[in-house]
Amino acid sequence: MTLILGINAFHPDAAACLLCDGKLIAAVAEERLGARIKHVAGFPREAVRCVLDIAGLRLQEVDYVAVGHDSNANLWAKARFVCRYPLSAAGDVLSHLSRRVRLSRVEQELAQACDVSPADCRFRVIPVEHHVAHIASAFFASSFDRAAGFSYDGSGDFVTAMYAACEGNTIRVLRRVWFPESLGFFYTALCQFIGFDRFGDEYKVMGLAAYGQPSYTEVLRELLRSDDRGGLRLSRRYFSHTGARGFVSSGAEHREIVLEPLYTPRLAELFGAPRQRNAELTARDKNLACSCQQRFEEAVLQCLGWLHRQVGGDTLVTAGGCALNGVCNARILRDTPFTRTYIQCAASDDGTAIGAALYVWNAVLGKPRGEPIEHAYWGPEHPESRMEAALKAQRLAYRKFDTPALLEEVSEHLCRGHVVGWYQGRSEWGPRALGNRSILAHPGWPGMKDLINQKIKRREPFRPFAPSILAEAVAEYFEQAVESPFMMHVVKIRPEHRAALAAVCHEDATGRLHTVKRSQNPLYYDLIAAFARKSGVPVVLNTSFNENEPIVDTPEQAVDCFVRNDLDVLVLGPFVTTKPGKQVSRTERYQSAEPVKCGA
Repeated sequence: MTLILGINAFHPDAAACLLCDGKLIAAVAEERLGARIKHVAGFPREAVRCVLDIAGLRLQEVDYVAVGHDSNANLWAKARFVCRYPLSAAGDVLSHLSRRVRLSRVEQELAQACDVSPADCRFRVIPVEHHVAHIASAFFASSFDRAAGFSYDGSGDFVTAMYAACEGNTIRVLRRVWFPESLGFFYTALCQFIGFDRFGDEYKVMGLAAYGQPSYTEVLRELLRSDDRGGLRLSRRYFSHTGARGFVSSGAEHREIVLEPLYTPRLAELFGAPRQRNAELTARDKNLACSCQQRFEEAVLQCLGWLHRQVGGDTLVTAGGCALNGVCNARILRDTPFTRTYIQCAASDDGTAIGAALYVWNAVLGKPRGEPIEHAYWGPEHPESRMEAALKAQRLAYRKFDTPALLEEVSEHLCRGHVVGWYQGRSEWGPRALGNRSILAHPGWPGMKDLINQKIKRREPFRPFAPSILAEAVAEYFEQAVESPFMMHVVKIRPEHRAALAAVCHEDATGRLHTVKRSQNPLYYDLIAAFARKSGVPVVLNTSFNENEPIVDTPEQAVDCFVRNDLDVLVLGPFVTTKPGKQVSRTERYQSAEPVKCGA
């Protein structure tokens, strides 16, 4: 038996996973545990303990520790950058050295986290370059024996994008795009300028883009240049790499990551003053969001055009934070020769933990490829006894159901317009709630989107929700028959079904698609099927079970979220609790007495 512990440490989205003979056993992000800070960096102490506990193993049994970062990678490129920009690069050098020192103490950090002596551990630490780990997380987790590989994000190991040819157990790097020429920085800088300045806010701007016009795209083509050889270049007049130090320095401890602006004051000469966070959104802001999204997509398609000319074929694997852009992912399938793609459920930096571990198993040890990762349920689960105790601690009345009765009860609540907190099994790995830690609702009830945004999620009103749909019904409801088990594609809803899916139909008639197969999540599939029998719609509204915090992990957190906001029903495993007065329909809250029927 060979055990490989994979970690992402001292970088945003700290995480850990465990492989046993190449098979994934457990994976979890540090943000779900401990202090519960979104995108937390630092060392993934709690995550390491958690994955070992899930497997019932000890650190002393681990053979290899794979780290999704290599301090020795690309040293000549780093040195060249310092020579070219000695003053501005000084802070980058200090950040690099600080992380290098911390990573040199991985053995001690792991031993301390697990309360063991370093002398009792036998593992060998193997660093894997950041973007190689990203591509490995997608390719070695896919069913493809051969594929083009593309990784893109802000930066990692001094690289912002990587092109590769992947085959068998090999990832052959074709080209690296060097820091700071970054699609990720481009997108984040404009997010900051529009007032979405917290780390990880990019998905908000992707949603806002649907409300604007691409009136600034031509200007942005001058600010971000791309070419037919896979190259990228940001204008130094308008973008600053120094803000990127926060990716390392500000996130080195267990606290919120804070980035300095990635744009220079000259950007205001083009677009006017930057928007302050929480200020009213203007037409300028919406148009900038739309233009940013369009320019981003253009550059990505140009990059992939070059990659396809080098590798050929119709299969593509992508990873990195930019690979979470679902609008772009759907366009890749429409507008490039790549008709088969795979994006791993934790595509951003938490996924480098799995990528590093899979790279060690497949490329370093030369072992046979394992089974593809086809579902996301690799996190912790908690026993029914703890769920029941959490309900009792809050003095909540509840009933216990067997599975058939549970499905009937919950689907009836959904048909009545109730908003349901749904907590089942093992938690999802990655940023999406995929039916085990979800808030669910009827997708066609008028006013549902506004209700959940205002009174439950307490977030911006333009933010969309995802349709979870039975996989076999996708072609009937959506214009692209995409398989998207990890909610990585934003796809147009067919005109005849947009009214029936009003609560999940975005401003541009799209939905962030989540396809559900019974083989991936039997209970969630059966719930949607039960709802379809009652409503005629094989879709439920799905959003993450949280309120401006990481997705709930424990039963206690789920109960606390239920108690403090406007959720109607909480389903903890087999237990159902309903708030007083919420047993009847929500009809009186909406302008329409009933949801729109399918096809109406």
